Amino acid sequence: QVQLVESGGGLVQAGGSLRLSCAASGSIFSLGVMAWYRQAPGKQRELVAAIASGGNTNYADSVKGRFAISRDNAKNTMHLQMNSLNPEDTGVYYCNAWISTMTGQYDSWGQGTQVTVSS
Repeated sequence: QVQLVESGGGLVQAGGSLRLSCAASGSIFSLGVMAWYRQAPGKQRELVAAIASGGNTNYADSVKGRFAISRDNAKNTMHLQMNSLNPEDTGVYYCNAWISTMTGQYDSWGQGTQVTVSS
């Protein structure tokens, strides 16, 4: 069984910064693409940023230049540095990863961490 656990959310004023972390644990053979999604109240879950195992990244237009995604393949972790936060960044942030185990491949999700940006 594999598990993704997010940390680092919280309340911050507009213009501030937060750093989210995601740790994968369990019987992991390898991690494929990892990503951060977010869901604001009353809205659909949306992709924020993604990073391939080789380091290629992709960002939503709304966060380009403000957010930076990174990963440590040796530690099975992923991070999201969020700068210049604004109230529109408020939501629950979810870690997502394509995980390979000895029994198969799984599209795995964390439980989410709340990010609230006050104006």
